[in-house]
Amino acid sequence: MSRNILIVDDSATIRRMGRRTLDIAGLDYGEIYEAANGIEALAQLADHDVAVVVVDINMPTMNGVQLLQRMKQNQRLQHLPIVIASTEGSRQRIDQLIEYGAIDYVRKPFQPEQLRDALKPILGVKD
Repeated sequence: MSRNILIVDDSATIRRMGRRTLDIAGLDYGEIYEAANGIEALAQLADHDVAVVVVDINMPTMNGVQLLQRMKQNQRLQHLPIVIASTEGSRQRIDQLIEYGAIDYVRKPFQPEQLRDALKPILGVKD
């Protein structure tokens, strides 16, 4: 199984923070790919196998909800684990995202441990 990770966020700073978090967390992963919106994410997913996608909600061009909807419609992508990392955190929105396939939610700004803990079970890391 691929242990690659795709980070989808329109903020380059958040994408760098995600990379640093993964580096300091000591998680065993392959490559980290990046995308600034849903369109770029779909292109990355067409080109690379990934184990998990970390997705922001509010992005230009194609937002996170639209990306999740598109992934759910794609037989190859519909079961890919998705972790939401967003400032948007209403219970209604989180429930909607889970309905679209998200398996975890991390509220931004997140602590590195929060992202690490969300990714550990997906990457098969045991404590």
